[in-house]
Amino acid sequence: MYSIAASSFLIHKPLKNFPFHNPNRPLCTVIRSSSSATQEIEKEGRSEIEGLQGLEFPPIKAAKRVVLVRHGQSTWNAEGRIQGSSDFSVLTSKGESQAETSRQMLIDDSFDVCFSSPLRRSKRTAEIIWGAREEEIITDSDMREIDLYSFQGLLKHEGKAKYGEAFRQWQIDAPNFIIDGHYPVRELWARAKSCWEKILVHESKSILVVAHNAVNQALIATAIGLGTEYFRILLQSNCGVSVLDFTPQPEGGTPSICLNRLNQTPGSPVAGGSSAGRKASKRIVLVCHGVSESDLESSMPYSGNGPMNMLGVIQAQKIAELLLDLKVSTIISGTKRTSVETADTISKVQEAADCLGADCIPRYVETKQIPDLDVETILTQSKKDASGMQNVPSGWLNSLEDGVTTSLWDQSGKAWKHLLHELSERSDEESIVIAVGHPALHIAMMGHCLNLTKEWLGSFHLDAGSISVIDFPDGPSGRGVVRCINYTAHLGRWSIPITRSTQADEEY
Repeated sequence: MYSIAASSFLIHKPLKNFPFHNPNRPLCTVIRSSSSATQEIEKEGRSEIEGLQGLEFPPIKAAKRVVLVRHGQSTWNAEGRIQGSSDFSVLTSKGESQAETSRQMLIDDSFDVCFSSPLRRSKRTAEIIWGAREEEIITDSDMREIDLYSFQGLLKHEGKAKYGEAFRQWQIDAPNFIIDGHYPVRELWARAKSCWEKILVHESKSILVVAHNAVNQALIATAIGLGTEYFRILLQSNCGVSVLDFTPQPEGGTPSICLNRLNQTPGSPVAGGSSAGRKASKRIVLVCHGVSESDLESSMPYSGNGPMNMLGVIQAQKIAELLLDLKVSTIISGTKRTSVETADTISKVQEAADCLGADCIPRYVETKQIPDLDVETILTQSKKDASGMQNVPSGWLNSLEDGVTTSLWDQSGKAWKHLLHELSERSDEESIVIAVGHPALHIAMMGHCLNLTKEWLGSFHLDAGSISVIDFPDGPSGRGVVRCINYTAHLGRWSIPITRSTQADEEY
């Protein structure tokens, strides 16, 4: 195992309302140390490090896939103690088991290299997942967890008692949180950019990175052009797996970047738990319908116009089984046949969930078909021919004509408002709304949830049969916390391996 020392921080001056891959980005400001980074950030203001849409990344010659994994449960995780970049905690037995489950999840996937944080909880997780591979693990101090200075080592109630208003700001306004003269979240975003500089210049095509909750959030956010205001919005669970695809541009420059999946966990993504440390009683589950018989002949992926084929039937059943323990309030689908059939399968399993004997009372689940969730007609207006497409590439929505993406964006905005209204109308203490539809619809609705624009449509990817989960700890009128995107582990042998290329001409 060998190490990379901490390098210069890179702070970029943002261009507002431009997608992250804008080639006209101004050059970055180089800052040589953590303390000077803090001074520069404080001088230039919050907006200077939040508008990361124009970040430049090193050009690449071939497609790369980067798989991020958070470490398993640590002793301080279990105690509820603030860890930060301290190195006193180690993996618990549960954490070791989680790492082993992640190793099994990734066992058939090929990696050329593994980067890891040098902190023991992360390095041990990396060792378990890396297994018997001969290549050395590269440790990089820039991949350590967020620096929380005087907060580190405190139990949460101790932090609240000792620091009062500062601790409250850390909880509710982390980007502006300052301690010991430092802005930890702002520094972390700068450090994440430094990490990408080193990851992307590595010659490997398939890269494993094992690090921590906050730093993985920062890596994902900076890659797709999101600022510090997205801290705690893209959840990272213990041993959760996230995947980013980097595709070279023909003219060189910053590659196209797509978040292929977020937080694929060893455990169920719909199990109870907190979102960003807060209990969430309101939830939307986005379900991509199963594949249909007409998909291979359609000009667009996942046309949804025909009945499900055998694979689609299996996908729908697997989805229903995954959601079995949820007490679903409403299932909403579009009117296209594939969406309706997937929704019906989920509904039937839900209604039978409490029936254990002859005298059982079926659980009532309200089902609705809403035309606003139909986007297939919009997609067929595109002149792009994807007929016979076996593997739908990451970021494929980038290839659609502007008029098509505008129509998709507008239609998905109506659909998203409908889902939020449905969730707010539920009087249940805990409400779950399931929406079944086309992957393009769900990608666009996640964009609306994250308050993005249509330029981000190519920044996310969803597969048929996948689920994505959005929690609302502050209710439907508050910000959504994305628990997972493109979760497919429930599909078993029908799932898509983490590192399998989605580019038809590339192998990993």
